[in-house]
This record gives sequence, structure tokens and C-alpha cells, in this order.
Amino acid sequence: MGREKSPIHMVSAWSDVNSMVLGQDKVSDKSNEITAIPNLLALLDIKDCIVTIDAMGTQKDIAQQICNQGGDYILALKGNQGLLLEDTDMFVQDAMQTEFSYVEHDYTKDVDYGHGRIETRECWTFRPKDYKKNFRTLGEWKNLETVVIVKATRETKNKMVTETRYYISSCACDAAFLMHAIRKHWGIESMHWILDVTFREDASRIRKGDSPENMAILRHIALNTLKKYTSVKDSMPGKIQRAALSDSFREDVLNKVLKISTL
Repeated sequence: MGREKSPIHMVSAWSDVNSMVLGQDKVSDKSNEITAIPNLLALLDIKDCIVTIDAMGTQKDIAQQICNQGGDYILALKGNQGLLLEDTDMFVQDAMQTEFSYVEHDYTKDVDYGHGRIETRECWTFRPKDYKKNFRTLGEWKNLETVVIVKATRETKNKMVTETRYYISSCACDAAFLMHAIRKHWGIESMHWILDVTFREDASRIRKGDSPENMAILRHIALNTLKKYTSVKDSMPGKIQRAALSDSFREDVLNKVLKISTL
């Protein structure tokens, strides 16, 4: 029975430059995102592109696949890569105590003001190959060129919160460039927010057969299409309402974005 099934889980590829979903793959009921990510990558032309993935996708095979397809990677480093995280944390903690005085590195900093808070981000990058004796698993990662440290501090009237995150990358050791790319990674959260809040994806009770996956595809098509429609300045909910109530609006969207002429 469809009502007895749990919601499906999808892995999506998001292009920050184009603000659109490039592809998706359903996570198998007996698997997880680690197996879905390679399948999705195989569908994409990522040559000369930078692929950013959350810590779940920080896997040696995935890093190698990205490089084999001609791309570069920035992967979040967390506990699922225990030895590399342990070595990186130990090295970085020692380096920070001396303000990276003995480590050849690049550094950048930016500060944002707004919404009643101050956000400060600092980024250090270095080449782990220059200190390979400190990293036990370095040779197991395809084209690993740079370790990235991002220290983010959010300050409000009543409190201050600081978080330090690590990343590994095949890109050159350019702190400003890498911090910018890491910030752009979170553009996918805007997609998740719109799908959940505006399209009410999480509230969907569609469970039977291929219907959940088909509906996910249709939502992504609708999201991509309405984002690209700029003839009317309106929010996403506003565009959806216009499309629901106006045949002429829908025809204009289809004609200008998808180049589909309606009779």
C-alpha cells in the first residue's frame, strides 16, 4: 500500500551559477547517498567545474570519479573520514597556536553586517603535500591539493557563536577563491527551502509506485522554469499563483523559458 511507504530520498545536483537543478537520483531503499552520488555524477558533464558535496560524499571513490570526469572537488571533512580528520585537526590546532608562522599558507577574511548580527569569516588554506609526514592517508585521495579551514563567527547582541570547519580540495591553494566557492555551496539550501515551504514537498502524501520520483522531477522542472522566467517581477509563491490562475501567464512562461508554443 502506498500509504505504508516512507517518503523517498533524492540526491540533487544544483548549479549555483544558473540557479537551477541539473539532475537528481533516487536513493535506493536499501542504500544511502554514498551510492546515489556516483550515479548522479555519471549523468553530468562536470569537466572544468567545481563539485562541492557535504561530508556524506567525502569518499575516496567519489573524489576520484570527479577528477576522472575532468572536474575539481571541495569536500567537507568530518568524522566519517576519521584518520584524515584527526590528522588535519591536530596539524591545524598546532598551526593556529603560532598563527601559521611555520606553515606556508594563504589567508582571507570578510565581514558581513545585517539582520542584527555581525558575521566574520576567516579562511586559511595550505598544501598538505608540503607536510605529508603529518598526514597518514594523504596518498589515498586523488589530486588532493589543498586543505581549507573556515572559521565563522556570528555575533549578536546577546551572544557569540564560533564554528570551525575543514574541507579538502583538488583546487589550488587560493583562500579567497575557495571560501567563495564554499559559501556558494549553500545555494542548494534555497532550493530545499522553496521545495519544502512553497511546493510543500515534505508534506506530500504521494507514495505509490514511481509517483514520488515523478513528482520530484516535475517540481524541479517547475522550479527551474519559474526561476528563469523574469518577465514578471514576483516571488516564487506569486509566480505559482499566477500560473495556477492565468492561462495567458502559463503560456508566456512556457513560450519564453521552455520555447513551447501552445495552441
